[in-house]
Amino acid sequence: MRNTPPPKASPQSMNLLSQVIFSSRWLQLPLYLGLIAAQAVYVFHFWVELVHLMEAAFGNQEALAQLVKSIGYKDSLEVTSRVTALNETIIMLVVLALIDVVMISNLLIMVIVGGYETFVSRMNLDEHPDQPEWLSHVNASVLKVKLATAIIGISSIHLLKTFINADNLQEHVLMWQTIIHITFLLSAIAIAYTDKLMSHSPTNNH
Repeated sequence: MRNTPPPKASPQSMNLLSQVIFSSRWLQLPLYLGLIAAQAVYVFHFWVELVHLMEAAFGNQEALAQLVKSIGYKDSLEVTSRVTALNETIIMLVVLALIDVVMISNLLIMVIVGGYETFVSRMNLDEHPDQPEWLSHVNASVLKVKLATAIIGISSIHLLKTFINADNLQEHVLMWQTIIHITFLLSAIAIAYTDKLMSHSPTNNH
């Protein structure tokens, strides 16, 4: 006689405590809504910086001063207040800052969408044409590796900005930012390696 699998527990069969504990996942919803609000702030900041860059390109000295102040740039020969025109270094630093905002925004999307799908509720996006490719196989381990990779990318942008503006920074700042970036890199490698080890179930060896 073939053994039949035990019937799955229906929601009605869950006791009150189990229902309360399982429903507590919805407490994370305000957190994800807060991240959406934070992303809106990043979008606003992006456009403010972009408008300042465009205005500075057409000779607006006030916009140029705002850019110089925001990126911490100083000409090696002149004080900050005497920078009167855009140069390649300022443009590069501003563009890198904009890229940094975009990468952080991508990280927020990954956390919001992937985290909600994994820990709160299914979005049922299987038939949606804009469903992210990675969302179809996302789980806690995959999300963790992707977040670590995204953090490395953001750290790389920060480190590149630091090297471009190295003349205005102290040596120990450069050293510590490099050490922190290497630490992020090693941590991401360790996370990916650990995930690879855990993905190999012992049953695969039989």
